[in-house]
Amino acid sequence: MLLPKQKKNQSSSAAAAKGNRFLISVTVLGSAGPIRFVVNEDEVVAAVIDTALKSYAREGRLPLLGSDLDNFVLYSPIAGTEALVPWATIGSAGVRNFVLCKKPQTDDVKEPSRRKATGAGIWRAWFTKSRAHKISSH
Repeated sequence: MLLPKQKKNQSSSAAAAKGNRFLISVTVLGSAGPIRFVVNEDEVVAAVIDTALKSYAREGRLPLLGSDLDNFVLYSPIAGTEALVPWATIGSAGVRNFVLCKKPQTDDVKEPSRRKATGAGIWRAWFTKSRAHKISSH
């Protein structure tokens, strides 16, 4: 599809109306590599999760994740083990690298006495495991 050429003054005024945009990197837990795309700093975290899931599916990555936003949380490695609030703006995180994880499924009927893993626990375990592997730079 060919897009019509915009005049230079129209494109700059449109960019100013949209706000600041920046490139983010979202690593999906269990996937081969990060997904990178441009977002507006005023975009909410839930919209970023939605965009990441759509990009992930469009690229045909594995494992299959699904498309329900409510099943996922977004973490900032700098913010610690707390997930980002879905209605917060992505620019408020102050970082450009994120980790997308599936929320743990709770099966309270089957095993009520076992302690369930939290999203923070999953993230913490992945982070500890990834730091255990020493990768030398070239």
